[in-house]
Amino acid sequence: MKRKIIFPIILLVFLGTGCEDFLDNPPRGYLTTGSFPTTKEDARLATNGVYNTMRIWNFHAGGFPILDIMSDEARKGSNPGDGTFLKAYNNFTFGPTEGSFNRWWSTLYQGIRRAHIVMEGIPSIDMDKNLKTRYMAETRFLRALFYARLVRAFGDVPKVTSTDPPTSLPRAPKEEIYEEIIIPDLEFAIENLPLRSEYSSADLGRATKGAAKGILAKVYLFRGNMEKAKQYALEVINSGQYSLNPEFSDIFNEDHPFGPGSLLEIGAVPESDYFRGGNQYANTWGVRGEPNLGWGFGRPSYDLIEDFGDDPRMDKTILFLGETIEGITIQGDANTPDTTYSDENPDEILEVECYNQKTFTPGDEPRYTWGVNRKILRYADVLLMAAEALNETGESGQALEYLNMVRERARGDNPDVLPDITTTNQEELRDIIIEERHRELALEAHRYWDLVRTGKAAEVLGPYGFEEGKHELLPIPQNAIDMSEGLIEQNPNY
Repeated sequence: MKRKIIFPIILLVFLGTGCEDFLDNPPRGYLTTGSFPTTKEDARLATNGVYNTMRIWNFHAGGFPILDIMSDEARKGSNPGDGTFLKAYNNFTFGPTEGSFNRWWSTLYQGIRRAHIVMEGIPSIDMDKNLKTRYMAETRFLRALFYARLVRAFGDVPKVTSTDPPTSLPRAPKEEIYEEIIIPDLEFAIENLPLRSEYSSADLGRATKGAAKGILAKVYLFRGNMEKAKQYALEVINSGQYSLNPEFSDIFNEDHPFGPGSLLEIGAVPESDYFRGGNQYANTWGVRGEPNLGWGFGRPSYDLIEDFGDDPRMDKTILFLGETIEGITIQGDANTPDTTYSDENPDEILEVECYNQKTFTPGDEPRYTWGVNRKILRYADVLLMAAEALNETGESGQALEYLNMVRERARGDNPDVLPDITTTNQEELRDIIIEERHRELALEAHRYWDLVRTGKAAEVLGPYGFEEGKHELLPIPQNAIDMSEGLIEQNPNY
């Protein structure tokens, strides 16, 4: 029997309505590969369909915030009896049969297939050459994004490059995928995408030169190529296209989407249905109980609360019981303990009932959180990537400029907190920058990978169950191994 990998054959697309944000338009039809796309309108729909992959719930690490739960920033959350399988992410006892891995893997490959439909169909369409090139650049940007997430999470993965791949595909070396797909795709995107300022307001959310450079900087940072990471991060900074929101809280205010610090952001509308344009990412985190805004998974950890100290960003990152925000009092879930203590040490607090404020939006029913945009890449992230890369390449003095820009915005009008960092000792500054990322980007799915790539995961996450030599990668979904009849092999120690 031939071994094969199963990929979706149906493409969901947007039927846009002109003046509205292209990511706010729900999909209204199904188009299959067949003779699609053949017209200029088909090309637009197919390209939008690739973007639409990012609104599928499973795009977000299989739906649940497992990457945050695996870090020191969050715990399972919700009430004790709901989603009990997520406890395995608190203590690293998960395995390859847990459904989150298969859902995530399948959705990323679904997005890759959608990208190939565009890449194979658009070249033969009679349409404006510049628009055709832009659609190709947007699509290749998204393919690179999907593959970058696959290799970061799973390491070597099957390299699919067409809508009709070979029936037998083993795992390809991750370096091959970086060098033959991810980096060339992002370089093509950089060469051919518009600047953010060249898009109309209706097209905010589409890929830009800045987004492509920012993602490429992150790719190089994860791979330890600090010279390249520095190059692309500085190109974003020097482009003049982005700036820090004056107020940290404004970044996550749904009244101000696609703000000046947004490089890549997934738009959504408050409808409790993916097909109507909703995005369930924030709903999964949302306040459980009163107000009824979601499931409450991914509760901010007590360690995170302590790590913030007097940092003003805590008040804009963590939503506590009894807090009133935008006229709504957070009463929480009656079935969830206000405080949870360690079984081994009754005096040790593991968590208090609280929620991710970055995903909060006013309302009294779950559909409102379906309208929260997810921030994939922010300008503050780029500034901190630049600071880290500069420090590692012997330019610690310049690194301070970008690090302190983030701290200055964070302290606001309180001069008694977060003073400028002055040390240029490389080792000291290295630790300061990673902890600045911890507080600035908390609960945005960055921390786990930051700890892995800097070699700090065993030290920080070891007490939770992280095993060096195993948990730097996630397990290959057992479904993928079974469908390949063993041609795809499991990661070590799973």
